[in-house]
Amino acid sequence: MSIHVEKVTKLYGSQKALDNVSFSISKGEIVGLLGPNGAGKSTLMKIITCYKQQTAGEVRVCGFDVMENSIEIRKRIGYLPENNPLYLDLYVKESLEFVGGVHKVKNLKKRVAEMVEITGLEREQHKKLSALSRGYRQRVGLAHALIHDPEVLILDEPTSGLDPNQLIEIRGLIKKIGETKSVLFSTHIMQEVEAICDRAIIIDRGKIKLDDSMQNLLGKTGSQNMEQLFHQLTAND
Repeated sequence: MSIHVEKVTKLYGSQKALDNVSFSISKGEIVGLLGPNGAGKSTLMKIITCYKQQTAGEVRVCGFDVMENSIEIRKRIGYLPENNPLYLDLYVKESLEFVGGVHKVKNLKKRVAEMVEITGLEREQHKKLSALSRGYRQRVGLAHALIHDPEVLILDEPTSGLDPNQLIEIRGLIKKIGETKSVLFSTHIMQEVEAICDRAIIIDRGKIKLDDSMQNLLGKTGSQNMEQLFHQLTAND
């Protein structure tokens, strides 16, 4: 398994951000982590990427334990956080070279050129990041997450705030990336999961409410009823 989460709980004081969460993701799967704001999505992703520690339970990424082998995991994981952090004074290629240098990427110039092509940054590669639209900044963030060729990609709300054209382009890019990597992709929009993912995990108030393939879910409910199912599972008790 690329990601294995078993009985994970995260406490902030007396508040449970995550409550006994368990799931696994195999290589080549694109899994949508779906839930309303405050459901625990970002907390879970930060635990998987070794930015936070769980209170209880076990998380393994590519066979390594997040509590014991965080450096090995960081080598194998690409992470695009919700608030995409960029040095806006850098140029696109300069920014990619900086991140690639941090990861000690071999043949860095060649790899930067590959990332520019893969993420569709050819027309923007000589611009400063401050001059880019939000959609192109997200592309740069994806290129940062991919430049060291990780086995696992963690994307926290990667399409938030994009216009319709940008949305289609980023969706297509994520699907292409998911052909060769394991992708965990968080959102609070059901249509995003339908468009991109092989499988949906619905989480609310720190608990998993549903974990099933999109094929099964669409077969049971149909596309028109998926949104209704989401609201039913995340409605207040």
